Amino acid sequence: MTLLALALNDLDNARLARMVEVSRVLNSTTNLDDLLGFIITEAAALTGSESASILLLDPDTRQLRFKATSGSHAPKLMDFPVPLDNSIAGAILQSNQPLIIDDVTQDSRWNPKVSQAIQFKTRSILGVPMHDGERTVGVLEAVNRVEGHYSPQDSETLSTLADFAGVAVEKARLIEALTRANRKLSELDELKSGFIAIASHELRTPLSVILGYVSFLRDSVDPELANQMDTVMDAAVQLRTIMQNMFNLQFVDTGRLKLNVEKFDFRELVEEVTGHYSAVGTTERTVSVRMPSHSLPIVADRSMIEVVLGNLLDNAVKFTTRRGIVAVIVERHGHELWCSVRDNGVGIPLDKLDRIFDRFYQVEHFMRRQVGGLGLGLALAKELL
Repeated sequence: MTLLALALNDLDNARLARMVEVSRVLNSTTNLDDLLGFIITEAAALTGSESASILLLDPDTRQLRFKATSGSHAPKLMDFPVPLDNSIAGAILQSNQPLIIDDVTQDSRWNPKVSQAIQFKTRSILGVPMHDGERTVGVLEAVNRVEGHYSPQDSETLSTLADFAGVAVEKARLIEALTRANRKLSELDELKSGFIAIASHELRTPLSVILGYVSFLRDSVDPELANQMDTVMDAAVQLRTIMQNMFNLQFVDTGRLKLNVEKFDFRELVEEVTGHYSAVGTTERTVSVRMPSHSLPIVADRSMIEVVLGNLLDNAVKFTTRRGIVAVIVERHGHELWCSVRDNGVGIPLDKLDRIFDRFYQVEHFMRRQVGGLGLGLALAKELL
């Protein structure tokens, strides 16, 4: 008795060590096919079986399907459906209990057509449910014990492996689903970028024609019609700004945007950009500028800084009501110039502040908003900086 107890203890220790190693591998493997292959290999080895199989529950059809099996017959069984009713695997899943069948020919739930189709003679089966936490997600089967019959210890070992495997398989499924979702998002992002590139390119020529003819006609009509031409001109200029933002974002995305660094007077640039809004009759908002009276030389890409400042100023003006105030403030801080654009307009809800620099984001719902635009101005300003 003492020698038998020692032998059993050594066997338990060996299985325990093997299960610890199995758990480590399962936690570090994220590829679903590799994971399933490893599980059935270990299931067969730990139970002394000729083969092992994994059947996972299809939530759409409520059927079990073979997802992995060892042996040369594996390809023929892939995705083979097994009904939940009147099948051995279905009984294991629905009862949520292990099942040992020493002679499958004596069990009415056994379907000999499966063995005939794959030319594999099944004699005995040990099957246990696989769990993902509290849910039963499939069945792990060991087939044809090489020596003797399946024991309760085999059932316990396989049940432990099945629980490890169920969690690992579900994790791998989630990772694969996330990978597919990210791939789909990347495809959609490429489509969006392609659309932006095509739209900005195709609209540029007809818009230039419109601007050219409106500018020409404005100088040859009476003052009343000239005011109407100004309205058309403002709309065309707004459309050109949107297109330019789209075009610039495309260059940012593709990495083709190059810096043309030069030394220039930032004060002159601020005066130039704010001059449009400060002109008499251009806007009913007051645009004030506060900055040092002397020149403010900086080294940067002038055209990009102009776009950034223009977008910030345009955004402030759009969301400031009539007779409101927009202030551009330039201050020197050590070797840096700090430029801020402030307004006393409608404001931004605190819970939306972290979204306003996202592409295409609008605080107001697109069906209710009063101000036009695509929501690209602030996004472009941040990304250019």
